[in-house]
Formats: sequence, structure tokens, C-alpha cells
Amino acid sequence: MKNKATPNNKEMVLRDEDFIVSKTDLKGKITYCNEIFIEFAKYDEADLLNKNHNVIRHPDMPGSIFKLLWDTIQSGSELNAYVKNMAADGSFYWVLANVTPVLGRDLKPMGYYSVRRKPKKAALDVIVPLYKELRALENRSGKKEGIELSTKMLNNFLNEKGISYEKFILSI
Repeated sequence: MKNKATPNNKEMVLRDEDFIVSKTDLKGKITYCNEIFIEFAKYDEADLLNKNHNVIRHPDMPGSIFKLLWDTIQSGSELNAYVKNMAADGSFYWVLANVTPVLGRDLKPMGYYSVRRKPKKAALDVIVPLYKELRALENRSGKKEGIELSTKMLNNFLNEKGISYEKFILSI
């Protein structure tokens, strides 16, 4: 089930004390979500459980960021990323997400755990134009080629700064 809402410009802002928590299986299906997740997603819990986490994906999010996220967590490492999500009514909210693989005894991922919190405004002042540029490049190309070009643009941006994505995200 993908979000069928039309994006609008209504922004919701997490409270300072909010933590959005969810767990998924290896394919990204939600197996747990807390009350704050339900509140901001504007879905009933039953409409979230066993649905793919992309139900809240905002179309403004660059595919290259999700490719980086999946490549990282599937390798067994955690990742921090800024993510723009979309609620069931089309409104949006930004989060700073920490996504961590849940490792089995064999040290292979058996699911994923994510905790999201309110991002700093100063960080969004950097992320919003960067993501807009990445997404524009993706929109001008086919899906696969667009993500490849966007990933290259992101890597060039990070190389110019001499920093990894993770360190960049945590530095802003």
C-alpha cells in the first residue's frame, strides 16, 4: 500500500521530546510502530502494520538517499539520514532518522529498527536545497539512471567536502 494522498504544503513539526519508533522485517514491512509514528503518519495502526514503510515516503525524497540507506543497513551497518515523510492526508514532516539493523546470531540482519527525532532547523536549511537538487536530477532522467546520477552528484558533493554522508549528516 503506497500513500495515495496528494502532497500539500502543510508541515507538521515534531515536538522536542518526540521519538518516532518503528521496526520492520527485512523487506521493509512494518512490524511495530509507536503512538508518535501513528500520530504523525495519520494512519490507524492496523493500516500501518504489515505494510511497507514506504507508505509514508514523500515524493520529494531523492531515491539516492533511500539507495544509500538500504545499501548501508543491508550490509549490517546503521545509518543516520534526514527524511521527509508524508502523512495520509498529504501533509509532511521532517525527521532525523537513525536506522539500525537487528542482527541475528549469525550477525546477519533479521530486521530493522528506526528511531526518528526532530531535526534542527539549521540542518534542514542545508538538506532541503540539496535534496531538491538531487530529486530534480532524478526527475529529469529515468528512474534507474536518475538514481545513479543522483548518487554520483551526492558523492561528488561529499567528496568536495572531504566527508562521508554519515559525518556530514551529523555535522550539520
